[in-house]
Amino acid sequence: MNDISEILNLPPYSLDKSTKRELLDPVFSGLCHHHYAQCEPYRKMMDALGFNTYLQVPYGEIPFLPVRLFKIFDLFSVPREEIVKTLTSSGTTGQAVSKIFLDKTTSANQTRILSRIVGSFIGPRRLPMIIIDSAKKVMDRNHYSARSAGIMGFSMFGTEHCFALNDQMEPDLDGLLPFIEKHKGKPVFVFGFTFLIYQHFIKELIRRNIHLELQEAILFHGGGWKKLARESVSNSAFRKMLQDTCSIDQIHDYYGMAEQTGSLFMECEEGYFHAPVYADMIVRRAHDFSMADFGEKGIVQVLSILPGSYPGHSLLTEDEGVIIGEDDCKCGRLGKYFGITGRLQNAEIRGCSDTYVNGLG
Repeated sequence: MNDISEILNLPPYSLDKSTKRELLDPVFSGLCHHHYAQCEPYRKMMDALGFNTYLQVPYGEIPFLPVRLFKIFDLFSVPREEIVKTLTSSGTTGQAVSKIFLDKTTSANQTRILSRIVGSFIGPRRLPMIIIDSAKKVMDRNHYSARSAGIMGFSMFGTEHCFALNDQMEPDLDGLLPFIEKHKGKPVFVFGFTFLIYQHFIKELIRRNIHLELQEAILFHGGGWKKLARESVSNSAFRKMLQDTCSIDQIHDYYGMAEQTGSLFMECEEGYFHAPVYADMIVRRAHDFSMADFGEKGIVQVLSILPGSYPGHSLLTEDEGVIIGEDDCKCGRLGKYFGITGRLQNAEIRGCSDTYVNGLG
């Protein structure tokens, strides 16, 4: 694999289109060859597709794996004895979950990049932190889920961690109110998963007619939009409820997944997700998987230079999105900026996954 240490030291949104592609093309080609050599299922899939991993091509041309495959196969590219952590995706009861196998280097790089991305929004100092979840629910060491990983990953940016929900997933006002009073008028970092914030925190504050004074807070949230959509709650409505119940104005959604932990696409002040220098995204047309134009809705492909212990560097998600532009967002950050418009119908992504599965025969 190519040495990515210099890239990991770059500020998250510092490269324009041409510089980024010149820098990342050889890295992604190196990852393709590494996974081809070390992961037999990946090798079979590339052979079935007729892709020569010894050739360097623009990273937009390297094959993608449907994320669903991580629910079907154990995919890793390091010896089993080097796997130090197995991350599982969240899923409803009865659903298969993705299994992501991490070695020390991949895990450390994920933490390093998460720190760079988050730090670019909240600053270099750790802040007093409110976690809108229950300590009991997420700190079970016997089940290392994506939810637990998210909490633990973001916790490193905070101090004096205060869990906002009790064991019954209700607002723990006995702990929360003194914490808010202690840090009144000071920046506070708040983190939680979107649907949990809505279901167990916002709705309960509204029901009890409680208003929290968190004017200086910076809130990060992600995940669960499919459930909110079923309740007809939009991003703007979610933000309005947070402002009405907690006086929080600095609110940043993020787009990411367990299969590419660390490579977050953060929402900027203009309301768009941004690709950092360590990752990118492409939108593809559903009928032939060709690249869609800017402004054209299609299936989201995500790429990251971080997955070294498993072949997760180029993935086709089950989400639809649209690229708004590149290098010219009003927020000043370079790179692509985009929106997520919804989830795919199962038939579309299953058809793509079946193509890959058949290649393993």
